[in-house]
Amino acid sequence: MSTDTPFSTLPLELEFLTNLDSLGYKSMTPIQAQSLPAILGGKDIQAQAKTGSGKTAAFGIGLLHNLNSSQYQTQALILCPTRELADQVAKECRRLARSIANTKILTLCGGTPTAPQRDSLAHAPHIVVGTPGRILKHLETGALQLGDINTLVLDEADRMLDMGFYEDIMTIISATPPERQTLLFSATYPDEIKYISQSIQRDPLDVRVESLHSNKNIQQIFYEIEKGARTQTLVSLLEHFNPQSSLVFCNRKTQCKELAEALWQEGFHALALHGDLEQKDRDQTLVQFSNKSTSLLIATDVAARGIDIKDLDAVINFELPHDPEIHIHRIGRTGRAGNEGLALSLFMSSEATKVNAIEEYQKSSVRIEKPSSLKTRDNFHLSPPMVTLSINGGKKNKMRAGDILGALTANTNLPGKQIGKIDLFDTFSYVAVERPIAKQALKILNEGKIKGKKFRVRKLR
Repeated sequence: MSTDTPFSTLPLELEFLTNLDSLGYKSMTPIQAQSLPAILGGKDIQAQAKTGSGKTAAFGIGLLHNLNSSQYQTQALILCPTRELADQVAKECRRLARSIANTKILTLCGGTPTAPQRDSLAHAPHIVVGTPGRILKHLETGALQLGDINTLVLDEADRMLDMGFYEDIMTIISATPPERQTLLFSATYPDEIKYISQSIQRDPLDVRVESLHSNKNIQQIFYEIEKGARTQTLVSLLEHFNPQSSLVFCNRKTQCKELAEALWQEGFHALALHGDLEQKDRDQTLVQFSNKSTSLLIATDVAARGIDIKDLDAVINFELPHDPEIHIHRIGRTGRAGNEGLALSLFMSSEATKVNAIEEYQKSSVRIEKPSSLKTRDNFHLSPPMVTLSINGGKKNKMRAGDILGALTANTNLPGKQIGKIDLFDTFSYVAVERPIAKQALKILNEGKIKGKKFRVRKLR
């Protein structure tokens, strides 16, 4: 949702406004319209805003406005709860900074070696985006200096506190100048957020936009199940509704892994996203889900935070969360941009209090059905339309999406319309191709060359 307030009403440089326009930023979203004038004016902000509200651009535009790119000092720090969110934030800040020459933005997260990060810190980046644990590690070794910080951002602060980062965050903040600008963004507003705001901010402007995703386009159904019937009921839901892209929420990471394997055995293409995955595996999992190479992503709330997948057919609560507000945030990932969405939830009679809490929170009753109402199908398979091919070369090999597309279509009979999303990382690239041409595409890439070089290519499961 956007307002009718254009970005040109803000006191920004013409080159910056031109870049915003080229990126499709025409009118401000509510969170941007309410917070940006104050951010640009140097005020501290505490804002309640969810993923997809435009908050990244709000604080990104603000900190870039304050940046002096000719001074090679770390001037802005953005703390995020997860690697995925940090990567998304850094990518968006780089896009916003296109009109500012020589702006260096560095991501510092766990799951990747510290040595290359330490080398990158030898020449101080203007902006650092990262997770508290890894930021603290570089701070303790002296590789990261925060004495020149003028803007500090805490993104999804509630999730960072949920993950136990309070002490790390306060230690990091103590290394920054007290006269800095502090921008705090949180999807929910527990007492701990109010306390941390009082501890680190100066007279912040309180910005609240509608925190609940409108559920008018979401068909929400609850199914009361018997003990031990959870997985089989999930299979019945998939057979009945046949969603092509579903995000399934579990409360524990071990449950994610076990459920993904159980669904594979039932003939479903399912991948799990949780905190134990290595960075490369996390990247692959998200790539496959976003490019429609897997139909089911099984995730915890923490792992899924910050993921913004378009055209999500269904959200399924394998288990209800303990907090009704988290339930609303879960189901708000479907039914976006005017599309119809589906939110399906499983619960046992012993969990009726959770259902009651959700009804009270959303101020409306929920529809409850019996699993016996589901129409199951024999020999049912939910096959994703695409297959992902992994190439062991990426940005560090100067590879571009056009190079991969050209290798697949030049002098071959593969039409470009059968080739989907291409994702480039430092040392790996991924290309989605329609399932019927997967073997042919794999053969072309393995036997041919990309940019005149041979690369190893394999099909992801």
